[in-house]
Amino acid sequence: MINPKAIIFDLDGTLIHSAPDLHTAINAMLDGLKRAPICIDTVISFIGDGVEKLVERSLNKSGGYNSLLKQKALISFMAFYSQNMTTLTRPYPNVISALESFQNAGIPLGICTNKPTKPAQEICDRLDLTRFFNIINGAENGQAKKPNPTSLLGCIKKLGVLEAQALYVGDSSIDFHTALNATVPFRLFSKGYLNEPLPNLSENDIFHDWKTHGILIS
Repeated sequence: MINPKAIIFDLDGTLIHSAPDLHTAINAMLDGLKRAPICIDTVISFIGDGVEKLVERSLNKSGGYNSLLKQKALISFMAFYSQNMTTLTRPYPNVISALESFQNAGIPLGICTNKPTKPAQEICDRLDLTRFFNIINGAENGQAKKPNPTSLLGCIKKLGVLEAQALYVGDSSIDFHTALNATVPFRLFSKGYLNEPLPNLSENDIFHDWKTHGILIS
């Protein structure tokens, strides 16, 4: 792809390293249930499908759950996480300069994430990222999550470009399949939370450092 007319990004594992705060919140939740903590690599392997799946997988790993316990755990997790979303979370190195470069080039930018919109917006506010984005589109109750393409296609429409003119940037197989389902070009940030290989993705579509962000617009 040459010179996209808009770029949409995943959030967790793509623009920000949020796993440390998610890990802390999960273990606070488990502690409240009198369960043993789980390691950060395990939590990272659970990230990508939204908060409910993160909590479900953590409960499964630590001893199982029923619907009542899941609801209690989800409330506990969100109560802790909402107060500690940016205690340890930071943008990846060179993300700010990359976003400034795209903005200075006049490219409209958006976020499409499986994190609920409200915490996604608050995190961007606290990390001074909101100023870069025309739209921050998160997961809402009753709305299909990625890899369903609805959310991504909604972002692209609001940015006023065609699917073929946009670029989606993510870090996971979920993001890859979201772009595929939307028929949108894709680039993978390899230092995020990828938990399975993507054999159908060309090396030319993978970048390893935000310092090399030029690959996205050249």
